[in-house]
Amino acid sequence: MNRRGNSRRTFVAGAAAVTGAVAVGGTALGAAPAVAAGPAGAQSVAVLGGGVAGLTAAHELAERGFRVTVYERRALGGKARSMDVPGSARGTRRPLPAEHGFRFIPGIYHNLPDTMRRIPFPGNANGVWDNLVAPAEMSFARTGREDLRIPLPWPGHSPAELTLDEIRRALTALLDTARSIPLHEAAYFVNRFLVFLTSCDERRDEEWERTPWWDFLGAARRSYDYQRILAVGLTRNIVATKAEEASTRTVATLLEAFVFNALGRGADGPLDRILNLPTNEAWIDPWVAHLTSLGVEFRIGWTLRELAYDSGTGRIGAAVVEDPQGVRRSVTADHYVSAIPVEHARRTWGAALRAADPQLARCDRLETDWMTGIQFYLTERAPLLAGHANCIDSPWSLTAIQQAQHWQSRDFPADYGDGAAVDCLSVDISEWDRPGILYGKTAKQCTRTEVAREVWAQLKAAFNEPGRTVLKDGTLHSWFLDPGVDGLGTPNPTNEDQLLIHPVGTLHNRPQAATRIPNLFLAGDYVAVDIDLATMEGANASARQAVNALLDRTGSPAARCMVRPLFRAPEMEAHKRHDRLRHRLGLPNALDAG
Repeated sequence: MNRRGNSRRTFVAGAAAVTGAVAVGGTALGAAPAVAAGPAGAQSVAVLGGGVAGLTAAHELAERGFRVTVYERRALGGKARSMDVPGSARGTRRPLPAEHGFRFIPGIYHNLPDTMRRIPFPGNANGVWDNLVAPAEMSFARTGREDLRIPLPWPGHSPAELTLDEIRRALTALLDTARSIPLHEAAYFVNRFLVFLTSCDERRDEEWERTPWWDFLGAARRSYDYQRILAVGLTRNIVATKAEEASTRTVATLLEAFVFNALGRGADGPLDRILNLPTNEAWIDPWVAHLTSLGVEFRIGWTLRELAYDSGTGRIGAAVVEDPQGVRRSVTADHYVSAIPVEHARRTWGAALRAADPQLARCDRLETDWMTGIQFYLTERAPLLAGHANCIDSPWSLTAIQQAQHWQSRDFPADYGDGAAVDCLSVDISEWDRPGILYGKTAKQCTRTEVAREVWAQLKAAFNEPGRTVLKDGTLHSWFLDPGVDGLGTPNPTNEDQLLIHPVGTLHNRPQAATRIPNLFLAGDYVAVDIDLATMEGANASARQAVNALLDRTGSPAARCMVRPLFRAPEMEAHKRHDRLRHRLGLPNALDAG
């Protein structure tokens, strides 16, 4: 549901206490002790999963007077959290900060920033939202050629002073790209983008959802740089989906939103934003503290095993969970919000539950892939760039950002680790099934140490140039690879934190937040929302939709959550209406030259 209310912060009378008293006794499910609802009064909700979706659902429900308990198997924040590098702290310093992957919160997001504004942070008028900062540039780092650096200006931005060498390199990269992507290819890409821009929703959802981005762009017949920058660069490096398979609707919708963002249309802020501290310090810990103040209770180390469907009532009778001691229990609540990633959620849906709502069975067709982070800690600040870098020639599709320069309220060596590390180079590995340049093996075939050495070699290939070495082996202090990855170098590697990808047809298998089971709701970046992409914005929006559906089911008078869609340019609506007629007549878009 996408209903809006005038005030999303209306509170409903009733305690914001929590379910969670452990009752002793057997259950009809035979799952040992039961966790019963809390004190009488407001209705209880069990939120299963403590990532962005689960915390958002808990936030919206608690503000509306529901009694909420969040059950999380590992750590609050999910894939969005930061974490400590074990054993790295010395003296009074904090441990070195690590993460599943670096944060990227563009101006196309609206729902997530709204939540961030409502999370108090000391000294910030707009809560943790004020902890967002905008990098000055991004780049396409190219092996053996000058990097293509793109400034990202925004109101109030003061560009850094440029040296003659930097100007030389920028002009060289620009001219090299102009030469390697011929004018007629650039014109063709612009035409393809205009075709999508003027396509009606029906053509997007049907024709372009079935068309791979690679085919839509005619990439197979064009130059290497056209393929790497315009086809692969907008898919594999950003959404971990192969350009040959990715839905045109998904990729082009993202591109359209970014173009409008760059033009200042319908944007919450600059094109690129990151946090000014490690994620938990800047956002997750203050969020948990705020939710606790609202009465939300947290159960950490509790793993959902099954949503027990009662065919007699047509409702969820209990959530079978495993507590930190390995004891199975039955969590009972009035309502259940399943807010765990789809690859884990679908394991908890039994045959009877799937039969009760066929959209759950369709989730088996949703695909996930590996996109995992690794951090390199440096003893010298490397002169890379002030923003995100896309290593477009790297076999493992690496993207990276230097963190410490953006954490200006911290003195990195004074505050973290042993005092020797001065920077954190955070890298996302998007391709795990192609051979690397150092060992000739895929990332999955490498050991953890080999993965680190291979990524470091690919970074040096991308950033170092003849006569200009910016990444030096002697400055590498240490590295940390996401602990969710296990079994590397064995026949059966695993990854606990996979990413939903978007091959053609994915749109039609994404479920709605409201299920046919009256007391079950879905939240997560796999749920159907306006931003058709696995993002924190999608997770946040889906949780809002789940809460709205719950409010509708219960007839609650509370204001519905605001769910803001992606910006639609009013100037394009006439073109879309014209295309809708052509689509119904079986004709191509008026601008489609093939």
